[in-house]
Amino acid sequence: MADPYVLVLYYSRHGATAAMATQVARGAESVAGITARVRTVPSISASCEAIEDVIPADGPLYCELEELGECAGLVMGSPTRFGNMAAPLKYFLDQSSGLWLSGALIDKPAAVFTSTSSLHGGQESTLLSMLLPLLHHGMVAAGLPYSEPGLMTATSGGTPYGASHWAGADNQKRLDPQEAALCRALGARVARLSLALEAAR
Repeated sequence: MADPYVLVLYYSRHGATAAMATQVARGAESVAGITARVRTVPSISASCEAIEDVIPADGPLYCELEELGECAGLVMGSPTRFGNMAAPLKYFLDQSSGLWLSGALIDKPAAVFTSTSSLHGGQESTLLSMLLPLLHHGMVAAGLPYSEPGLMTATSGGTPYGASHWAGADNQKRLDPQEAALCRALGARVARLSLALEAAR
């Protein structure tokens, strides 16, 4: 049997959410007995004839629904789009009804992360709305507890609903140390919960 893994699933347009995914994966892999599997989703287009290559030119592979169904835990990330997740990630989740029917994700931990261009660009509403389909799948929502010191001192990103990042109007602002630490803490928490819940099944 393969080792359990935390699926770090994200969509990123300008690279900020991808940078967060890297930190989340680092946090998950800091927990012994579990690995991180980083995956993305292809962009979508209003044109019916526009298609993406099966394998991205660079970066992580595109996620397969089987990888979602077989994960021990999920940490999902998206940039904010008007207070909600980006369409490519929503499109991927909209195809997961087979996993819902089989109950493949029931009792597995899930967490979310996001990046915004403006400081008050909908970080919290995006995180909360991203959890909705995961709750429909029967997943166990995991946020960031206030035992994480960065939540009390962060000046840009960081919420109890999940990790967040303020990328700036030009999307060039890098993760600050607190934002990166909270991403790693989120990944580590989901990894620990994944192992505990796997053992209980």
